Amino acid sequence: MAAPKKGRSASAQSRPGRSLALILIAIAALTGGMFYSGHPTPRLGIDLAGGTSITLEAKNEPGQPNAINKTNMDTAVDIMNRRVNGLGVSEAEVQTQGDKNIIVNIPKGTNSKQAREQVGTTAKLYFRPVLTTEVSGAAATASPSPSASDSASGKPTDKASPSASSSATPSATATSQGRAVTDALKADTTPSAGSSASASSSASAGASADASPSPSGSADDDTAKLQAEYTALDCTNREARAKAGEGARPTDPTVACGQNSSGQWQKYILGPAEVSGTDIKKAAAVYDTQSAAGWKVTMDFTSGGAKKFASITGKLAQNQSPQNQFAIVLDGEVVSDPYVSQALTGGNAEISGSFSQTEAQDLANMLKYGALPLTFTEASVTTVTAALGGEQLQAGLIAGAIGLALVVIYLVVYYRGLSLIAVASLLVSAGLTYVLMSLLGPTIGFALNLPAVCGAIVAIGITADSFIVYFERIRDEIREGRSLRPAVERAWPRARRTILVSDFVSFLAAAVLFIVTVGKVQGFAFTLGLTTLLDVVVVFFFTKPLMTILARKKFFASGHSWSGLDPKRLGAKPPLRRTRRASAPVDTKEA
Repeated sequence: MAAPKKGRSASAQSRPGRSLALILIAIAALTGGMFYSGHPTPRLGIDLAGGTSITLEAKNEPGQPNAINKTNMDTAVDIMNRRVNGLGVSEAEVQTQGDKNIIVNIPKGTNSKQAREQVGTTAKLYFRPVLTTEVSGAAATASPSPSASDSASGKPTDKASPSASSSATPSATATSQGRAVTDALKADTTPSAGSSASASSSASAGASADASPSPSGSADDDTAKLQAEYTALDCTNREARAKAGEGARPTDPTVACGQNSSGQWQKYILGPAEVSGTDIKKAAAVYDTQSAAGWKVTMDFTSGGAKKFASITGKLAQNQSPQNQFAIVLDGEVVSDPYVSQALTGGNAEISGSFSQTEAQDLANMLKYGALPLTFTEASVTTVTAALGGEQLQAGLIAGAIGLALVVIYLVVYYRGLSLIAVASLLVSAGLTYVLMSLLGPTIGFALNLPAVCGAIVAIGITADSFIVYFERIRDEIREGRSLRPAVERAWPRARRTILVSDFVSFLAAAVLFIVTVGKVQGFAFTLGLTTLLDVVVVFFFTKPLMTILARKKFFASGHSWSGLDPKRLGAKPPLRRTRRASAPVDTKEA
């Protein structure tokens, strides 16, 4: 088989229709997916569609009267911003107002309830050992005991079944509950297996007793108070849940509430905090593809946190349920209570069980961003209208339309027939941008705000610049005396290098801007980066193949005066021809 002639690319020249068909199929598939998803329009940001604005007020914690300062406020803003935007590219805004207030703006279309829970949960995160627990409320029923086995890797496993069974059965009297509480508190913070068994057996015995003696007089006032709080605690009552463990220090045992996997409220007595949120280096929700066990949460600890975690898990592993569990407590509420069967000394752990993707991601966000330096309360929650943003959007769209019209007029006047290719490419780029923005809304939470619209308008110039670079390279080849078809192919390699370098610089700037900024500026950077990538796709898979096909048409190939490629108007040199030089006569006669 004969090799293609030098300078020819068989795929680029002979089959440009394949590239055009590929991009058109991609556009049709994405458009179909957009309508199938039920989101035919981009999700708008808070400045365009309105949303929810939350005002949080910082509170000094007991013993820390000067905790409200610029450093701690800035740290809290950073953590809250990462926490709420951990739900996706939601364009939420988090900023300080005054000395002790933080404003959080959540755009319409975001799961505002979920975002409020993520942001409003502002207390510090602690890992506390579980001393005793039971289902709370008048209609409580006994929960089956969780399996004491670990996962295959020997790491903590969250219960796939409902939460841990109570140390006292629901039929136990208040006095028998009190005995279990007293026994647990008399023991070490992480009691031995023997004390655990003693507490459980005493609770079971008390369940069948009609009356039991009061707690021994050796119990101190704090223990008696905690016992009374636990006995009276009804976690099905919202006000009771809010007050549970109020004012407790990390070094004190406390009571708390939490929901189990069945949706029932569980009440707990928890020992002093052994590990805090600041001991967690990172946490992530991952899908277990190897064992198909579903979603799980992985945790990596700091060096100091790894030692603490190894110590507490080693003690808990010696106990029986529920005292082999540790509770992850955030804002006074138990968000998870996994159990362990051996010491975890590797500095990392995973929590697995019957998690959905959302549950795993929420828990990972709480673990990763839960350790705020201050305590906050919701001062106000208001609804934001989009009237001002709508007016600004209308003005921006008018400005964008004027700019686009001027670009098209310039292309028509200067490039004539070539302007058809440029306008068609702009339309394809605009269509892809619109469809992808619509799909990214429900997929990653992208919200279109005013800066993002500005990024899309700026992208018009970047995209048009790529066409101009290619057209000028073709014109240069024609000025050198070449016909159109070879000029199109010879111009492409040089134009391609220039386009790639230019788009790489634009994308790099957008990526850096996206990384170092937050809120609305991120919307501008994200849109600019997206449209820059689409510019490369459109130029390679649409503009170049279309130019190759039209170069075969008589209108362009003949250099029509309205084609934009007229050799006379471009001042082309005459075609180069090879001529033989006449050889000088040789005189063979001798002088």
